[in-house]
Amino acid sequence: MAKSALLILALVLRLLSSALSVSIGVNYGTLADNLPPPPQVAAFLKANTFIDRVKLFDSNPDLIRAFATTGISLMITVPNGDVPSLAKLPAARAWVANNVAPFHPATNISLLAVGNEIMATADRNLIAHLVPAMRSLSAALAEAGFPEIRVSTPHSLGILSASEPPSSGRFRRGYDRAIFAPMLDFHRQAKTPFVVNPYPYFGFTEKTLNYALFKPNAGVFDPVTGVKYNNMFDAQLDAVHSAMKRLGYGDVEIAVGETGWPSVGDPDQPAVSLENAISYNGNLIRKVNSGKGTPLMPNRTFETYIFALFNEDLKPGPTAERNFGLFKPDLTQVYDVGLMRGGQFAGGGPAAAPSSSGPPEKWCVAKADASAEVLQANIDYSCGSGLVDCGPIQAGGPCYLPDTRVAHASFAMNAYYQAAGRHDFNCDFAQTGVLTTDDPSHENCKYGS
Repeated sequence: MAKSALLILALVLRLLSSALSVSIGVNYGTLADNLPPPPQVAAFLKANTFIDRVKLFDSNPDLIRAFATTGISLMITVPNGDVPSLAKLPAARAWVANNVAPFHPATNISLLAVGNEIMATADRNLIAHLVPAMRSLSAALAEAGFPEIRVSTPHSLGILSASEPPSSGRFRRGYDRAIFAPMLDFHRQAKTPFVVNPYPYFGFTEKTLNYALFKPNAGVFDPVTGVKYNNMFDAQLDAVHSAMKRLGYGDVEIAVGETGWPSVGDPDQPAVSLENAISYNGNLIRKVNSGKGTPLMPNRTFETYIFALFNEDLKPGPTAERNFGLFKPDLTQVYDVGLMRGGQFAGGGPAAAPSSSGPPEKWCVAKADASAEVLQANIDYSCGSGLVDCGPIQAGGPCYLPDTRVAHASFAMNAYYQAAGRHDFNCDFAQTGVLTTDDPSHENCKYGS
């Protein structure tokens, strides 16, 4: 994608995020040999970004101490290997005394993660001691005078035996009643979130790439609930919710411990690109701050941590694993999704002023030969995206007439195209949209540009 197009998308995302009260977290991993000192990182995040939560993969005292007096909330992690011993209260008290008490409340430790994706290890000893350790640590925190620190444990979506459609979501048999029911009961009583790590990046196929990236797509229909999903993130969260509800715990809060999209991959990974990382993470930030929730969890916000803060050059595996970061080690952005207070664009430089001699204005309209069914799907997607106001094409609105599917679709598709970044692909709509330089506005019906 051309650099100018990326700058336009970044500007749109910043304008959209500035209209919201942005709250977002990041995962601060340290598998690298070129990262800046933790105090510099903490000071940078406080002074220059909207990032207000940080998740650590350990309880490194240097990292915890660095966030003292910043006001940034911290999630710290108990190593998996420590979990069995912490099922007993004396050990939990000692852990809190050594790893929490010296730092909190100067450092705002808001959540204690007991291990990381323990269910995915298939280690029966770890799994058997997980819930008892969560209870012991919660009790130890309360005894130490820190009842405000929540306790949870992050899960991969491998905890589900079924997830498509979302209404079929259920936990793996054998773990559902033995592990997840008592765990969810703990969360309900303690009022702490059930933390999951949804990654559409690991779940997409060639046919569902746009669905994973929050881009225009035909959607996925759930015949049980009658809901048509227009993004995989919502579907994954609702699958988890369905599994929880199946056990009687649909009221328990869900938080997102990790999710993200890499910006650089290997040659055989065409879906890994700067453009797609911007699309996923930019739309994700807007999504979780919108307060609209998901189809099965309406009007909810989700405490969310993007993976990751930095590109980490020592991570093993394919190139993409080392390129999930929002920032480079020199603290310039890999790309811009509206997180900088000072309006910095990708690459670390200041935002460029819009050019008065740029490309001609364009509008997105529906192709005249598109079927009524597809046009209605385009209307539903655009109007349900949260980006546009489709009031003008409602009865009595300035764009209601002519009352035809193609006219209404053209208005909705153009509104989406203008708000989502004005890239050619924003007007694709499964090849039923077309760009024009002729303003389709008429009478009192004004098409934005």
